[in-house]
Amino acid sequence: MPVALRSRSSRKIIGRIALYLAVAWFTFYAAFPFVWMLITAFKRNSDLYNVKNNPFLFNQPPTLEHMRLLFEGTPFLRWLWNTGFVGLMVVIITLVAAVPAGYSLARLARAWGRRLGIAIFLTYLVPPTLLFIPLSRVVAELRLQDNLWALVLVYPTFTIPFCTWLMMGFFKSIPGELEEAAMVDGCTRLAALRHIVLPISVAGILTVTIFAFALSMQEFTYALTFISPSSQKTVSIGVPTDLIRGDVFYWGSLMGGALVSAVPAAILYSLFLDRFIAGLTAGALK
Repeated sequence: MPVALRSRSSRKIIGRIALYLAVAWFTFYAAFPFVWMLITAFKRNSDLYNVKNNPFLFNQPPTLEHMRLLFEGTPFLRWLWNTGFVGLMVVIITLVAAVPAGYSLARLARAWGRRLGIAIFLTYLVPPTLLFIPLSRVVAELRLQDNLWALVLVYPTFTIPFCTWLMMGFFKSIPGELEEAAMVDGCTRLAALRHIVLPISVAGILTVTIFAFALSMQEFTYALTFISPSSQKTVSIGVPTDLIRGDVFYWGSLMGGALVSAVPAAILYSLFLDRFIAGLTAGALK
């Protein structure tokens, strides 16, 4: 075998090994939190708090006592229901507002569309810690304190700006000639949007849906400010506030709650990963 060919083959093998090692490292890095939550959620307290034991192994038989405390000692199922309800309502409101707004900025606003899009996106960058005080006054005036509808009202204030900006970029990637051809054939602009643009925009709409639901699920500051009764809490505040009592941390139940609420979200991301990436990169141009 020629020296040049042998050298090229060696570099190829080394490159592939390096690629596999990098993928293995990132896979371990991404999966480790789930493994840690799984181990901690089923460890006995005597095993969990013994510093001499290996924290990555079950040194004693697994137990369900932490999961029993989570499901029977707290309204965890109610928290899951509240989280799903708030997330669903926020997604609906975000789609109703962001899709037409993004389309208008991309197609109808002309030169002002880009400037307005940037201005809308900048509002998303305002930290929640600066807004929860004035928003709490709004919630109090509307008498929505300690009510899930307070979160439904507040969360779109930070999902709509980013999602509008995202949809605007996505609609810009769709050739305008498609709508013009539809309107030449007799469609109105609304009909062209409904029959031509929206079917092509499924990846972007799915991205907005996942983004809005994920933000609603993990948001902490507003939920902690506006919700006090345990029965009205979402998972993001119910698990840490009810399972940390003074200086006592129920680590097994905390990890169990995090695991149960994180696994469905992880599965959802995995099922729609390709479309989610396509939506983020505005990849609908055919």
